[in-house]
Amino acid sequence: MRTSGGTQAADTRHRLLEAAELLFIEGGYDALSLRALTARAGANLAAVNYHFGSKEAMLKELLAQRLDRLNEERLRLLDACESHGTVPDCVTILGVLFVPALQLGRDPSAGPAFLRLLGRVYSDASPFIRDHLQRHYHPIFDRFFEAFARALPHLPRNELGLRLHFALKSLSGVLAADDLGELVAELSMGQDINDAELLARLVALVSPALTAPLGTPQQIAVIDRLLRQAADDAARTIPSSRSTGTNCTLPA
Repeated sequence: MRTSGGTQAADTRHRLLEAAELLFIEGGYDALSLRALTARAGANLAAVNYHFGSKEAMLKELLAQRLDRLNEERLRLLDACESHGTVPDCVTILGVLFVPALQLGRDPSAGPAFLRLLGRVYSDASPFIRDHLQRHYHPIFDRFFEAFARALPHLPRNELGLRLHFALKSLSGVLAADDLGELVAELSMGQDINDAELLARLVALVSPALTAPLGTPQQIAVIDRLLRQAADDAARTIPSSRSTGTNCTLPA
């Protein structure tokens, strides 16, 4: 009887975590209601309180299960790349971020939609998720920021922060929308390529956000010309639309 009860409790806990993961991927933290969670898991509210205490505690456990292993493997790979005083370049550091993620994305133990979960975590705007990431993973963020700073020493730190935020936020949106199979198919473009080629293409798409010139005089001139053109077009359109307006006379 004890074994049966323990197995049933473990199964309920697993179903709650699995349901929480899928609902979080679909709609983010703010859309993850306890009502939807218990319906998806086939459990009741008492089970959530018994196993986790709260929705927040359950999400923290889920994120720890998924992200702790990923970041441990990233740090080990970065340590290896920095051994003997070596300073990895930007492409290498992006590879350090992507290689363990791809490997875990193919590992059934990491969850059925690991990369989509990863994308949702880093693109979710809820204060709870942002605060949890900042508190729990701040040392890892700092470690990679310093690695990028050494790889791109010409960039001011505030500009590097902007570039990293934009690059990784954009990538997170892509990951949150597509499962691994769809992402691989898009990057492969119908070709038979190996993982090295696949990730090299992903790096090639992301790295310009870190290395491309930011607002050169030529770029500014092009955009300024477009702004003036748009303003001129708007100025010509408004008077003509007014002149063709319909006069309305109220009856006496």
